[in-house]
Amino acid sequence: MHVKTGDEVLVITGKDKGKRGKIKEARPKDRRVVIEGLNIIKRHMKQRGPGKPSGIIEREAPINASNVMLICPRCGRASRTGHRFLEETDDRGRQRKVRFCKACNEAIDG
Repeated sequence: MHVKTGDEVLVITGKDKGKRGKIKEARPKDRRVVIEGLNIIKRHMKQRGPGKPSGIIEREAPINASNVMLICPRCGRASRTGHRFLEETDDRGRQRKVRFCKACNEAIDG
């Protein structure tokens, strides 16, 4: 997936189009992400013990990862991303794979 937990993203389609937010949770198997404060839904909840009150609860719902674009921390623009291998190796002797911004051509993952 092209985004990870903690990335700042721009929503490019749907009811929250044009809004920015931080990824709270990433679900790679489902290709979905939960963004803080966006895609709010209402659920009618029954009381489940003394700690969980009943009523209409608002919470963030997952959105498809293809509907968001990563905001590059270097150039500050929403841009497409790619992957490339660095010359340096990790602890297992494999080349390190990093994401890079296709607008400014800089590595995103340090």
